[in-house]
Amino acid sequence: MGIKLKQGSFLWYLYLDKIYCLLSLRNVKALVEYFHILDAHHRDTLNDVLFYHFLHHVTNLKSRQIKIVFDMMDWMCVGEIGFDQFYVLICILLSHQNHLEEQFMYRHSRPVFDLLDLDGELNIDATNFHMYRFLFSLKKQELRDLFHDFDITGDRRLNYKEFKLYTIFSTDKSRETQKVVEEEEEKESEKLLEHKSWRLSVRVEHGS
Repeated sequence: MGIKLKQGSFLWYLYLDKIYCLLSLRNVKALVEYFHILDAHHRDTLNDVLFYHFLHHVTNLKSRQIKIVFDMMDWMCVGEIGFDQFYVLICILLSHQNHLEEQFMYRHSRPVFDLLDLDGELNIDATNFHMYRFLFSLKKQELRDLFHDFDITGDRRLNYKEFKLYTIFSTDKSRETQKVVEEEEEKESEKLLEHKSWRLSVRVEHGS
């Protein structure tokens, strides 16, 4: 089961742009105020306890997953995160809510790559990617295919160019899938309309 926002929570009412996967200025201002409300210690940061209670309140993430996310967002390993990290996290959560995970990775490939590059070695290894795959709705087989198809150097690691190539391919594939779905829905709508028109014509004939 993927990440879900709990209905009625503050994040439920935020809008993520479907093309650029960013919040509007109005939404960012509202998010800043919300962040300050969560910041009980008035340090312009959230520690691991505040972070846990926030994610537990607004998502269906398990305790272990919340800890994993916090460790990833705590870029400086100081035991707390600032608004910049919080903003990135919110956009990731909203991309799930709007089924825009591939688009988000494509539009923000560099920040996502840096998040997954836990060791700062300018590459992502398969173990780290596996640990955080739930954040981007990647199944195990999809992750195996990713490294098989895009690990050009064959070292079980992705450098930024390889990762960027994957995001482009993934986004194109997602768009093609969406196009097929929309075409199928359009055909079903046309069939339904034709059926209704036929039934109406039959009624008219019987009534005349």
